[in-house]
Amino acid sequence: MPYNKKKMYVYIQNVIDKVNKAMYEKVAELDAVAWVTKEPIPFHERCNGEKKEVHIGETWGQLWDCGWFNFTGEVPKTQKGQKIVLLIDVNGEGCVFDKEGCPIRGLTNISSSFDFSLGKPGKKVVQFLENAEGGEKIDIWIETGCNDLFGRYSKEGTLEEACVAVCNQEMRALYYDFQVLYELMSQLPDSESRHMSILYKLDEATKVLKDYTEEEAVKARKILMNELNKKGGDPSLTVSAIGHAHIDLAWLWPIRETIRKGARTFSTVLEMMERYPDYIFGASQPQLYAWMKERYPSLYKKIEQRIKEERWEVQGAMWVEPDTNISGGEALIRQVVYGKRFFREEFGKDMKILWLPDVFGYTGSLPQILKKSGVDYFMTIKLSWSEINQFPHHTFNWQGIDGTKILCHMPPEGTYNSSASPQAVKKTEAQYLDKGVSDNCLMLFGIGDGGGGPGAEHLERLERVKNLNGLSPVVQESSLDFFKRIDKDSHKYKTWNGELYLEKHQGTFTSQAKNKKYNRKMEIMLRELELSSMLAQINAQMVYPQEEIEEIWKEVLLYQFHDILPGSSIKRVYDESLDRYQVLMNKTQEMIQKSLEAVADNIDTCGIDNPHMVFNSLSWERKEWIKVKDDWQYLSVPPMGYSVVDEKEIDDISEKLVVKEDCLENKLIKLQFNDDGTIKSIYDKEYQREVIQDGVEANVLAVYDDQGDAWDFDINYDERPFDSFQLRSRENYIDGPKAIMKQVYNFGESKLIQKVILTKDSRRIDFKTEVQWQESNKMLRTSFPVDVYATDATCDIQFGTIKRPLNRNTSWESAKYEICAHKWVDISQRDYGVALMNDCKYGYKVLENTIDLNLLRSTNYPGVNADKGKHEFTYSLYPHNGDYVTGEVAKRADELNIPLNCIKVNSSKDQLPKTKSFIEILDGDVVIESVKKAEDDNDIIVRLYENNSSSVNAQIFFNFDVKSVQLVDMMEENASDIPIEKGIVNLKFKPFEIHTLKVSI
Repeated sequence: MPYNKKKMYVYIQNVIDKVNKAMYEKVAELDAVAWVTKEPIPFHERCNGEKKEVHIGETWGQLWDCGWFNFTGEVPKTQKGQKIVLLIDVNGEGCVFDKEGCPIRGLTNISSSFDFSLGKPGKKVVQFLENAEGGEKIDIWIETGCNDLFGRYSKEGTLEEACVAVCNQEMRALYYDFQVLYELMSQLPDSESRHMSILYKLDEATKVLKDYTEEEAVKARKILMNELNKKGGDPSLTVSAIGHAHIDLAWLWPIRETIRKGARTFSTVLEMMERYPDYIFGASQPQLYAWMKERYPSLYKKIEQRIKEERWEVQGAMWVEPDTNISGGEALIRQVVYGKRFFREEFGKDMKILWLPDVFGYTGSLPQILKKSGVDYFMTIKLSWSEINQFPHHTFNWQGIDGTKILCHMPPEGTYNSSASPQAVKKTEAQYLDKGVSDNCLMLFGIGDGGGGPGAEHLERLERVKNLNGLSPVVQESSLDFFKRIDKDSHKYKTWNGELYLEKHQGTFTSQAKNKKYNRKMEIMLRELELSSMLAQINAQMVYPQEEIEEIWKEVLLYQFHDILPGSSIKRVYDESLDRYQVLMNKTQEMIQKSLEAVADNIDTCGIDNPHMVFNSLSWERKEWIKVKDDWQYLSVPPMGYSVVDEKEIDDISEKLVVKEDCLENKLIKLQFNDDGTIKSIYDKEYQREVIQDGVEANVLAVYDDQGDAWDFDINYDERPFDSFQLRSRENYIDGPKAIMKQVYNFGESKLIQKVILTKDSRRIDFKTEVQWQESNKMLRTSFPVDVYATDATCDIQFGTIKRPLNRNTSWESAKYEICAHKWVDISQRDYGVALMNDCKYGYKVLENTIDLNLLRSTNYPGVNADKGKHEFTYSLYPHNGDYVTGEVAKRADELNIPLNCIKVNSSKDQLPKTKSFIEILDGDVVIESVKKAEDDNDIIVRLYENNSSSVNAQIFFNFDVKSVQLVDMMEENASDIPIEKGIVNLKFKPFEIHTLKVSI
């Protein structure tokens, strides 16, 4: 008689489903009373909301409503000796609190949205009594949110379940025995004897189950035990598993909900640790821990204890898991400084791993930042999401733009929500691209974003698969132990050079433009604040506002989280962040003004009737036009210093400026416009050549159809017809040293006013733009086809530049159809080039001889009506002699972004001269990125970097009394003395190298 294997598979699966249902037996209902509010309230105020008695099937709230549920009841006297649990599902997220107000267990509705290939997200079981006497009273409090894990309104916010149940422990154990073996069998071909052996044991076990009693479960487990006890033998690959709960600090929910998600998750972790002694969990982001410390101090103390026991691993060297494409270089350093300092001060842990599983690409500047901050390793998942090319490695050395290398690992399963099941282990082994070279890889298991991390199902599976024949062995350990192990073979691994470009989510370079503008401005203003505060301390004995600056920095760093700054969160997140940005900007500006006024009050202004101090925070001399009160003046201001000037009117300021109906001209550049407002010609009078490709229009304000979301838009968008803004009126005029063509356009419901500005004696052409943007599913771009031939474009990134291809010869080049750059992109041949600069944009397309800038997108998911409203921004075209280095493109772009600061000065006779540079680069073309107070003493930190891909010997002159200078790392540690003579320090730089000096005064 033949074996009917097909029916066996079906029958076994049906039995598993029945075993699942038999794990819990409901024995009584719970009563539920809820106090509902619009925003969260603390435990001690839990009865202050709208009181509702809630029955099964009744709605208790609307999306984002908050509730405090009080569930009451009694264990039936008939259940003496039983293990009692509570089954609670409010069709939202929840957290059980103890009587002292400490979170003890998170809950997730069974109907929550999730990737079900990774398991089921629901957590509804509350442990109550291990051995009931019967008659025990039940009185528990649960804080709830009327939203599922991903911000959806589930089943109209109804109470799904609230009951007392008996946990049939043998049946529960049998369920995981069945599940693990069945899934292992499914991963093995039926030609293997192991597959067939499991199949027949599973079939045999089903035959003892009739009434699904505990006694039957014991018999079935004995039958299966032989298969579960078969060991794996000598492994070729070992999987290191660590519990994980990736928590987005905002995304499909507001920041306030993230704080509660943290409490739900961390309390669940602690409860699971009580039940599973092998369980090791890790979590990153000091910001999240800081919230726990502030809001849930008793929970935080429990976390501290588990960290001491090394059951809980603090992970990640940054304050949050930030975007690294758009965040500025100094901001990335501050992420590390504040992140590492927090974990060191709170837990005595020195972070060695950068933990960024979900970030949308990684700047080539990161390896140097990490190594010079004492971070040796890097973990990510996201590159596995690339849509065109498969990244060739999971374990590799990453070499940054300066040559620094760091060891990287990507868990091969390609997720940070692993189910820790046999399927997950098999997938890990199959997909590991570096197996054979490395015999270790990482698995991150659990459910993130408030889902509590690993549930009992993950940990039950791991108990069974840790050394199971047919699978690679799985060991639960910390990620640091894993990295230290694979580091021993780092010389064997391949090296990837340059940026880690994600072939996906390129729309995030542009989405939520207002947020990106505020970020750029705040990064610059914090630089100005730190420098001016340091100068005020040196010259006016003003107290450096370190705590206030740190507080501002940390909030800015929060908004650089990888779903906030890129633009991929819901509308509420941006409504709130924009309001906060404005508050931070106003406060920062006031502090800058106060510091500069303190410096100005110490300047000798004798002989000047109406003195004004013009301050230059950049590290080179600037010669520019600036308006002093009501009068334009052409000034020379020394590097990192000031000049005091009087109010005066200059005659013939507009000499050699020409404005006509279709033309702007100064002594260097001549612009000609078409009738539709586009640019017909830009002629370089000094070098006698055309800037724009012959016969092609420039600055076409093109509007493309964009049916994408905040993350993505169609790679072929530019192959389809586009619309454009239509010119409605034009006027030209001269304002002091500026020749201006003001053009007014409209498109659909939107209006755009653009001033094209050519300044006297300047090669830079500014396009100062104001848009009332009211479109949906559209993308606004401008482009400049330039008369330059090159094979690549040079792009400004943090602490240097990177080359991107101008062709699409390969799939790797084609995948970079949209690239991220900061203040400028340049196309140059050896003798001539053109740069396109901006003051708040990041998304570029470079193809052949065209530089294209993405100005605005208007998507509707996840944030509805994204970027509708008023926008102001400037982009600038800068034709120049030679390449970007000869043309000093980086300096001109910084000058666009960081204008000279002019403030009124009180007349006085004091110690400082009328013109002074505080810090000056005498030799060597390096850039001073930041000047700030040291974190732990009153020394000065000066951060510098080489920006032209050259080796240089720089001389830095400190024009104030200096006792000593030390070279330190970015944590301001590991100091080595540097000789200083007459205020001058000599310092060698490799291409794109960053140095940090600690200056004692």
